[in-house]
Amino acid sequence: MLIGIDWGGTKIEAIALSREGEVLGRRRVPTPKGDYHGCIAATSDLVAGIEATLGRRGTVGIGVPGAISPRTGLIMNANSTWNIGRPLDKDLERALGREVRVENDANCFAVSEAVDGAGAGASVVWGVILGTGAGSGIAIEGRAIGGRNRIAGEWGHNPLPRPADNERPGPLCYCGRHGCNETFVSGTGFERDFRERTGRQLPGPEIAELMRAGDPAARATYEAYLDRLGRGIAAVVNLLDPDVIVLGGGMSNLDELYEDLPRRIEPHVFSDTFTTPVLKPRHGDSSGVRGAAWLWK
Repeated sequence: MLIGIDWGGTKIEAIALSREGEVLGRRRVPTPKGDYHGCIAATSDLVAGIEATLGRRGTVGIGVPGAISPRTGLIMNANSTWNIGRPLDKDLERALGREVRVENDANCFAVSEAVDGAGAGASVVWGVILGTGAGSGIAIEGRAIGGRNRIAGEWGHNPLPRPADNERPGPLCYCGRHGCNETFVSGTGFERDFRERTGRQLPGPEIAELMRAGDPAARATYEAYLDRLGRGIAAVVNLLDPDVIVLGGGMSNLDELYEDLPRRIEPHVFSDTFTTPVLKPRHGDSSGVRGAAWLWK
């Protein structure tokens, strides 16, 4: 039995899979925000609950924001900032009484979609997360690629390519720099752009509905978002040239992206063709937790 944990900013979710990918059990609890030890305890309780219900012990993989530093062995680059500087893998192993495998949550998403999701059968799958922030994961032959410095896929903290005058220096990012891709192409960036145009703060799905109803400010926000997302994705395509791009996060629910986005990527790709499919995740918001379980496949 393979147990996966998705340690998110709002919920901690656990899933148990068979070796064939059948869902055996699932549980979730609200994330104890700001409480690192509370998160460790919640994870331990989730695993214990699943194992008690199913009557067997499983391997445990966990997807977390950020990554384990190869220099210190501590969590770094996490937007759930209370995890930064913590020996998360060691603390979890102590709490669970077994070895655990810890991976960046975006890499878990990519693994899930590569193993039995929208990218199944593809050699190189790039999973692009467009949620509160913007990140990505890379899976090659179904395995997560973390990189030597554990930052593979961190395109959200590269600067927006070819910025226009009105995009310089760009919004301040939580990483301390201005103009990161994340500040433009995340769901947060989409909402901020609409607020700056209209003075109204609305969630992304409501802006999308206004756009579909013909609201000019919402349409302008969507067009600017497409342009920026196309530029940002093309820069990575020029380096990685993946076989499949799978979108995740809240903005991946915007159905128009799958028809409109490839045409905005293509002009910035250094090739005479761009045929890479841009796909919806097969497993939706369960992809991250499934990918965490597959870390032991």
